[in-house]
Amino acid sequence: MDVRLKNRLTVGVTTISNIFIDQYLAGASGEYVKVYLYLLRHEGEAVSVESVADALNHTEADVRRALSYWQKAGVLDESAGAPSPASASGSSCDMDRLSRDETFTQLVYIAQKYLNKTFTPTDCQILGNLYANLKMAPELLEYLMEYCAQNNHSSLRYAEKVALNWHEKKITTVEEARAYSRSFSKESFAVMKAMGLTGRSPADFEYELMEKWFRTYGFTREIVVEACSRTIKAIHNPSFQYADRILTDWKEAGVRSLRDIAALDKVRREKEKAGTKKAQKETAAAGKKTGTGRASNRFHNLEEHGYDYDEMIWTMINSGQETGGKDGTQ
Repeated sequence: MDVRLKNRLTVGVTTISNIFIDQYLAGASGEYVKVYLYLLRHEGEAVSVESVADALNHTEADVRRALSYWQKAGVLDESAGAPSPASASGSSCDMDRLSRDETFTQLVYIAQKYLNKTFTPTDCQILGNLYANLKMAPELLEYLMEYCAQNNHSSLRYAEKVALNWHEKKITTVEEARAYSRSFSKESFAVMKAMGLTGRSPADFEYELMEKWFRTYGFTREIVVEACSRTIKAIHNPSFQYADRILTDWKEAGVRSLRDIAALDKVRREKEKAGTKKAQKETAAAGKKTGTGRASNRFHNLEEHGYDYDEMIWTMINSGQETGGKDGTQ
């Protein structure tokens, strides 16, 4: 079915580069895109993190993460202390020049062999950006392709995310990348095992979440595995989103060790216990007020009036025996 829309918002326009749409839009989260569009709308103006957060109903931390993401991707630059959008076309490479660069053409050939695919123009542009704009060494990019292939990832978008992370960590040599990758591989293996997902590598979004847990939040392997175990126990499914909510709550609570988690659990149990007692008292009070707190029978009524229950029963029995003796009935 054809979709025909009439744009009602035609007064005042903001131009978006086609390169941004073609190369960057699909790989970015919706929140990051909103921040970029807002900055593009106010290009050339002095905007603060606080004002962006207020305008988009984000937290300031959300805005800073978005700015960091776009700066790493080469879409944003810093100007006079205030974030402003760089031309997305400015972050692209001169592919005509690179096509005459023997080192780069050899790199493209090796990368295609590693990933077992023929590169699209967009793939070449991504690799060219890492090579020409980020100035990553050819041998490091070769190792990047090897690393992606070993982990069953053939997407250049995935490779770009890994490369940008290395760039942020100031990893410039193959030796540094190998050491970093070994460390993360142990952590990711522990997470996948805790989730019951052995036998495969993490998906892209799983990789990104683990990067956040280990690198951004700075959690230890034990803490992350504990969150994964609690996820399985709670919902009986390997949900990275559920584990992320747990770990985000722990981060906001200042958790740094398993002991901190135990302390949080104790506080929660005490609150739950106090809440249960309060509910019981309120229920009991409501029952007394409405007369439904006890079964309506004469024995409870006798107790409520302060009578000696045992003495009255004994009197009733004796009274019945005396009556039986007088009228001759048993």
